[in-house]
Amino acid sequence: MIKVISVVGTRPNFIKIAPLINAFKDYCGIKHLVCHTGQHFDENMSGVFFKELGIPVPDFFLGISGGSHAIQTAGIMMELEKVLFNEKPDLVIVPGDVNSTLASAIVASKLGIPLAHIESGLRSFDRSMPEEINRIVTDVLSDFLFVTEKSGINNLIREGIPSEKIFFVGNIMIDSLINYLPIIEKSTILSHLVSDNEPYLLVTFHRPSNVDDPEKLTNLMEFLLELSCEIKVIFPVHPRTRKNITRIKNKNLFAVNNSRLLLIEPLGYLDFLALVKNASAVITDSGGIQEETTFLGVQCITMRNNTERPVTVEVGTNRITGTNIEEVKKSVYEVLNGNIKKGSIPELWDGRTAQRIVQIIAEKFNVKN
Repeated sequence: MIKVISVVGTRPNFIKIAPLINAFKDYCGIKHLVCHTGQHFDENMSGVFFKELGIPVPDFFLGISGGSHAIQTAGIMMELEKVLFNEKPDLVIVPGDVNSTLASAIVASKLGIPLAHIESGLRSFDRSMPEEINRIVTDVLSDFLFVTEKSGINNLIREGIPSEKIFFVGNIMIDSLINYLPIIEKSTILSHLVSDNEPYLLVTFHRPSNVDDPEKLTNLMEFLLELSCEIKVIFPVHPRTRKNITRIKNKNLFAVNNSRLLLIEPLGYLDFLALVKNASAVITDSGGIQEETTFLGVQCITMRNNTERPVTVEVGTNRITGTNIEEVKKSVYEVLNGNIKKGSIPELWDGRTAQRIVQIIAEKFNVKN
């Protein structure tokens, strides 16, 4: 019997770990435990995801949230070290690129515990993004590097990672999407927000480059107001964004919440994906949404200067506009005027990524199912 601990901390982590939990059930020789760091801790950002995805209560909860990157990372490291020291797992699994990922990778490596990284090799080549630092360091420390797209293989090889550590397994987020699609299609969220067959744009923003600067945030909201004259705009507001909105001097600008521009609370996974699936287009600065829109064939306009997921642009429906509002406007109105980017589903985004990951782990540890 081997023991595996998966460490999660944020919404995207929960989505990625759900298929893995199910896949491990096929192997009686593997004891799989889940540790929640607490990085996303409130009901909208954490609790509802566990309920919707059917994830069992985590075996360990560290309760570390808030604070600067250093404070949060250090807190997770201190508490996780106690768990790993007591449990002595044979493998630690970390998904994604958040502070929980980096902290767990360092602790596991220092304790000599093999490390597996889900979503290895993704690179924006922009080290001003905290996530990029987390990805690079985690990949350097990992023993199993599970890759979602072929750009990841090329990046890792270029960085000197031995090819025998790299495994092209596909995208585990798509596992969840495929698994829950029948439930997503039964969501009633649209009936509460839009009239029958009414077109709408879905908007999400949370990155510092877009929401931390008061002038940029003001320009963004003015743009959304302008758009709402053409088409309904639905904006689930991330806690970081809402906090910054309260600091804007022009309070009247953000008080708008009419039938054309809806500023709503963050949604659970199922309701949010129902909105994505039926949107005319999505405007975002998220990473995972670029992948989900590509799989669903929904037009995605990414308000960033780069993407660590180039396959969504090369194969999928994603467009990278940069953060200049005029360039974003141009892309949005192209879509609204019928200039649709046709895309296809990338290789191995087939709903069986978790099974491939667990099979590789079982083979490496000589565990039979």
